[in-house]
Amino acid sequence: MFDSGFISQLFIASLLIVVAVFAIVTLIRAIRIIPQANAGVVERLGKYHKTLMPGLNILVPFIDRVRPLLDMREQVVSFPPQPVITEDNLVVSIDTVVYFQVTDARAATYEINNYLGAVEQLTTTTLRNVVGGLNLEEALTSRDNINGQLRIVLDEATGKWGIRVGRVELKAIDPPISIQDSMEKQMRAERDKRAAILTAEGTKQAAILQAEGARQASILFAEGDAQAAVLRARGEAEAITTVFGAIHAGNPDAPLLAYQYLQTLPKLAEGDANKLWIIPSELTEALKTVGQGFLGGAQRDQTPPTP
Repeated sequence: MFDSGFISQLFIASLLIVVAVFAIVTLIRAIRIIPQANAGVVERLGKYHKTLMPGLNILVPFIDRVRPLLDMREQVVSFPPQPVITEDNLVVSIDTVVYFQVTDARAATYEINNYLGAVEQLTTTTLRNVVGGLNLEEALTSRDNINGQLRIVLDEATGKWGIRVGRVELKAIDPPISIQDSMEKQMRAERDKRAAILTAEGTKQAAILQAEGARQASILFAEGDAQAAVLRARGEAEAITTVFGAIHAGNPDAPLLAYQYLQTLPKLAEGDANKLWIIPSELTEALKTVGQGFLGGAQRDQTPPTP
């Protein structure tokens, strides 16, 4: 048999242990630490009470319940390629990336069941509506326009869910294989055309430069010949002037001039092309003058001096 006092002490000790455990559990449930860039929704007796912000938060144990935390950072979601029909009835595969951020934890919890799936479905629907009004060429060259339209529509639709869509990007737009082959041939033909045009332009410019160079060279050669002719004429004029000056300064008589004339006559017959030599009529007069000059000189030498 146990002593009643011992039983009482054992009961009190057990009660104290239970109270201590309950107090510890209550304290643990009353304190909630929220990490940075996260938010928690608190429900009190099943009804929304408040949103917990990062840091230390105090709750009412067993009455308040915290739902799973929400990431408040900007998130990047890449959706699988979606088939989209363009205005010219071509099926293209478009891969989309959406950048969004939860701005209101309460709305993201209670206004939509699965906001990530809702964003994906809304992106697919909006993409088909926007691209469906464009032909293939416009869809391939208007990515910025498509991105802007998608962002505006998604941001307006997801605003009531507590989500802000910051940016939408089209990663790839893949047309059908047959269209890709045709586009590749067209691009190759366009590149060949540009290459031919550039080659022709280069040839044209080269011909123009060569012609311009030849023209400038001809002008320079002509100017050089003209300058040379002028200098030759000027030299000949100066030589003639010098000779005539010397002749006039020496005051030559007629026999000397006739003698010089006779010395010049043989030069008229020089050259292989001369077949006929015509004797000028002045030759006899020159000979007569030379003869008189020599004979007169001899007579002067033979004439005795006058006493």
